[in-house]
Amino acid sequence: MADRADITIIGGGLAGSEAAWQAAERGLWVDLFEMRPTQMTGAHTTGFLAELVCSNSLGSALIDRAPGLLKEELRRLGSLLIECADTATVPAGRALAVDRELFAQMVTQRIQDHPRIRLVRQEVTEIPAGFTIIASGPLTSPALSAAIARLTGAEHLYFYEAIAPIVAAESINLEAAYRAARYDQIDAAPGDYLNCPLDQSEYMRFLEALLQAERIELHEFESEVEQGVQAGAGHFFEGCLPLEILAQRDPLALAYGPLRPVGLINPRTGRWPYAVVQLRQDNLAGSLYNLVGFQTNLKFSEQQRIFRMIPGLEQAEFTRYGQMHRNTFIFSPALLLPSLQHCQRENLFFAGQITGVEGYAGNIATGLLAGWNAARVINGLTALTLPVDTMLGALCHYITHASPQDFQPMKANYGIMPPLEDSEVRGRRNRAVAFSQRALESLGNFLKGVGEVR
Repeated sequence: MADRADITIIGGGLAGSEAAWQAAERGLWVDLFEMRPTQMTGAHTTGFLAELVCSNSLGSALIDRAPGLLKEELRRLGSLLIECADTATVPAGRALAVDRELFAQMVTQRIQDHPRIRLVRQEVTEIPAGFTIIASGPLTSPALSAAIARLTGAEHLYFYEAIAPIVAAESINLEAAYRAARYDQIDAAPGDYLNCPLDQSEYMRFLEALLQAERIELHEFESEVEQGVQAGAGHFFEGCLPLEILAQRDPLALAYGPLRPVGLINPRTGRWPYAVVQLRQDNLAGSLYNLVGFQTNLKFSEQQRIFRMIPGLEQAEFTRYGQMHRNTFIFSPALLLPSLQHCQRENLFFAGQITGVEGYAGNIATGLLAGWNAARVINGLTALTLPVDTMLGALCHYITHASPQDFQPMKANYGIMPPLEDSEVRGRRNRAVAFSQRALESLGNFLKGVGEVR
């Protein structure tokens, strides 16, 4: 290992780990800083790199779905983390879900074994002067958050994100729960999800208890503000609302949202239930299941009491309770170029959720691009901007061009891509196929043009 690294990468999450791998594979000597386990966050539980805090699902595995397209682009770009995810898969119908511990262990081992990566278990409190990638994630420490605020001169934006609980498989009552595919995926036999059905009266009792439940107070976040981390709007990301917040909107918000029963026929009745709680396998051994869409900030005792009202979970053993944590992201439209470089400092890159990209695959993808571009700039080449008709290019374009009024964290979706030129393509499925075909063809041509055909 060289005495002096070519680049410092801050954060060993999805984006930082991918960035470190890409930079090292392109010949750079890399110092990758990760403060865990010396200093833990409010959401992580291990010291592994790339630990998945929320769901264990990376979204759809289908190429004609936006998340699936992004993952296919990553495969063609040589992503380490997608390779690890493909190896650590667990049954999840048409989604790519992983055994989260195995996945994190694999990524950690690959990073530690790379001869040009030095893993430093230490918090970074100031931004280095040399080439740097900040991939500290949504749980950036207060000290580093303050350093970023001083550098950017812009107000940080915060949103609160909640994570779902996990239960032991052996504690699920299979006389009440039944297996079925995710919603209308009837061809995903024998059914990768466990389904806990509720009739109307059970649903209304559950809803009433949920609305009256006690929540955890936000002292942790208030203390961070007092330490000098300037808070912005302080809202929940719409795509990850706590269950109890969603329930306040309308009595049927859950039944038409995370508990919708469409296509989930109960084999005992031959009918759709009024509502369904779906559980997805969380590890390869099949000993853990997470409650899909059950992000929450209820007190742990309340989670036990209320979630055990669900048929099939009467005796549920919780191996992880749902909880809420503060997510941090910068105002990228004013600060970053589509290459993920800082507008005023070409040797500084940002990657991952701190840029305003949402979703595991999006975090990995921006880490890949930041690592790739940092290597190019260090080697005397220009940084690359991906075509906007690719999903990764569209994401980077969105976070660097959104208006101040509309900017919020964004997941992969076809809506941020340029419209199809062929106006005769009709039907949602046909248009999705056309978007994906165009993106992969564009990516292939782009890689040929920069001499990185894989």
